[in-house]
Amino acid sequence: MTAIKEPSFRESVDLMFNRAASLMDLPPGLEEKIRVCNATYTVRFGVRLRGEIHTFTGYRSVHSEHMEPVKGGIRYALAVNQDEVEALAALMTYKCALVETPFGGSKGGLRIDPRQYEEHELEQITRRFAYELAKRDLINPSQNVPAPDMGTGEREMAWMADQYARMNTTDINARASVTGKPLNAGGISGRVEATGRGIQYALREFFRHPEDVQKAGLSGKLDGKRIIVQGLGNVGYHAAKFLSEEDGSRIVGIIEWDGALYNPDGIDVESVHQWIVKHGGVSNYPDATHSAEGAEVLEAECDILIPAALEGVINLTNAERIKAPLIIEAANGPVTAGADEILRKKGTVIIPDMYANAGGVTVSYFEWVKNLSHIRFGRMQRRQEEARHELIVSELERLDRYLGEAWSMSPNFKAKYLRGADELELVRSGLDDTMRIAYQSMREVWHSRDDVEDLRTAAYIVAIDRVAKSYRAKGL
Repeated sequence: MTAIKEPSFRESVDLMFNRAASLMDLPPGLEEKIRVCNATYTVRFGVRLRGEIHTFTGYRSVHSEHMEPVKGGIRYALAVNQDEVEALAALMTYKCALVETPFGGSKGGLRIDPRQYEEHELEQITRRFAYELAKRDLINPSQNVPAPDMGTGEREMAWMADQYARMNTTDINARASVTGKPLNAGGISGRVEATGRGIQYALREFFRHPEDVQKAGLSGKLDGKRIIVQGLGNVGYHAAKFLSEEDGSRIVGIIEWDGALYNPDGIDVESVHQWIVKHGGVSNYPDATHSAEGAEVLEAECDILIPAALEGVINLTNAERIKAPLIIEAANGPVTAGADEILRKKGTVIIPDMYANAGGVTVSYFEWVKNLSHIRFGRMQRRQEEARHELIVSELERLDRYLGEAWSMSPNFKAKYLRGADELELVRSGLDDTMRIAYQSMREVWHSRDDVEDLRTAAYIVAIDRVAKSYRAKGL
């Protein structure tokens, strides 16, 4: 029996790029320029830990400099390799182009299991990695701006930004060298939740278009939709929490590394999150059926499937058995190119990763702008907004007194209307606007061209076209 040949993550990205590029009228040279990765830097450095020197291997890939700085996360994982980092850098290029953030694509990784080290050891390792990158301008507010990814978070970003600042003591924009920082180190409100919030906004926009919902064999709104989430890390947790608490969706399945939970009546996401924090996994969680085989729940009946962990979890071995009519890719590359073809033939609608999980880079863009402007959003205009609103409320109150019982303001109207938007509200507003406009740009291609069968191809076409225009404007 012939073994199933599964394309690698890198090959999947290239296959999907080629499928879209074949439908475009690009000069062959320009097509190749957009597809290839410009440069990858490999660093091997030593850190003295526990009485001996440990050598670590890290990568930083720059896929496209059609716009600068280039942008992309840094992940800490033992599986990090050059091919994966280059594929993720390519996705960042297309993602930034699709959501119109003014960045090229980059990505980084360090081959390490962060759970094996104490905090002070991780700080030493992170600072040395940042030093190796920064001295080659692979961390720089105007050239290359990292962010968190799998295995990293606010803490690591704060260390990296501080390391850059120590090396560049006169750079007034040093805080803009890294995004995803904690608030007290130049971060922005809403960054931690950003990718999960982006998933919510992407689904809301999808369900605003009955024609698209019908293509997935669904109807109505998000309220009551059965959702299975694979991976309850930062992205999966926030997406599931917001969709269940704010949109009335029912989380019926949660898949983690140690099995899966299933309850057709719905699962309390916050309760499971707290259980994972305390116990390290979902085993023995009391209010749902636990299955040791998480893959079985991935194939269970639901309306929406949210793969929010690693790449390649939906592949040639299980694609035929996936029952969800709508998949939204919260992770990078969770559906392989081979599985994508099978699912498309089945009529499954896939909201692609380069759009769906762009909330993180969108809010990173806002943080970068905040750091460059050296002022938090809302500081200049919030009280002025409140003063103008006060004028309207005063007039309404005068009218209220004049008309008496015949007319009155709704309860809480005054308090809600008077409050000017703070940074978090402005960030959410900007993210919502970004996700709406990006979806509409994909949707227009999806519906206007007979040769475009799916949203992923549409997304690539929009992104590649924008990158091509940037290169042409540079004279290429």
